[in-house]
Amino acid sequence: MKRRTDRLRYVQGDATFPEGDGPKIIAHICNDVGAWGRGFVLALSRRWPEPAREFKEWYQSREAGDFKLGAVQFVQVGTELWVANMVAQHGLKPVRGTPPIRYEPLEKCLQQVAMKARELEASIHMPRIGCGLAGGKWDRIEPIITATVCEHGTFVTVYDLP
Repeated sequence: MKRRTDRLRYVQGDATFPEGDGPKIIAHICNDVGAWGRGFVLALSRRWPEPAREFKEWYQSREAGDFKLGAVQFVQVGTELWVANMVAQHGLKPVRGTPPIRYEPLEKCLQQVAMKARELEASIHMPRIGCGLAGGKWDRIEPIITATVCEHGTFVTVYDLP
């Protein structure tokens, strides 16, 4: 079955400079080992220190908290701007040919981001999540975004660097 994608658009640009008016959430994938320092997070860190700091604190308190695959941390970085740290990558490198991306936790994360977006009346902005260091395939990720976010009325913009 072909999914509706009228709420999903692609633009050339930088996801750390989300386009449009109103509240926005920048969504990206984090790993479950507390590492922050490669890939899209470098661009986030150049703009705001809060997402890295709060992610590291969240990881440090994991024994007593909710840090795990499928969890999301929302970090407000502006008046109407949040970063969603989505834990959907297991480890840092492929193991026996299996990439670090975890599609089921990604779906859980995106469901939470969609709920937050509806609550805030926000749009969602992201790079091609999961396709860089996490080793995911966009043809598997895009249908998850469409089903969990777009089909529930939220607009998503995916940014490809020029």
